[in-house]
Amino acid sequence: MFDVDDLDTELLSALRHNARISVSSLAAMTGASRATVAARIDRLVASGTIVGFTIRTSHETRSAGVRAIVMIEVLGKLADRVADQLRGLPQVRALHSTNGKWDFVAELEDRDLAAFDETLRRIRLINGINSTETNILLKTSKTGF
Repeated sequence: MFDVDDLDTELLSALRHNARISVSSLAAMTGASRATVAARIDRLVASGTIVGFTIRTSHETRSAGVRAIVMIEVLGKLADRVADQLRGLPQVRALHSTNGKWDFVAELEDRDLAAFDETLRRIRLINGINSTETNILLKTSKTGF
């Protein structure tokens, strides 16, 4: 892998915001030539820095009723079993294993507070979960990496 410089960073940022932006628009935005921009994007793809281009649908970007992050502490050696059960819940949009106090961080999405409360109850009843801490997400100002 190679070092990513300021131009690469600017291109990556623009592509995160709009993966369909044209090379001409990127060139105008960055002050680089079209050939340089095209070569840089090709190099970012070839190096594995860019692993794909994607879209987000209106369904994915619309506001959910309730979104939250739930930190989860697991008892003993039950992490695999707990993870399997969490992945089976449709409200769990992503599940991350972590180090430190919390074993997992789950990203939840539900239609309203009553449904969210029921989802949290179901999570807390999973055998092997010792404790949880929940933070409701109020506003998102940036998505992607």
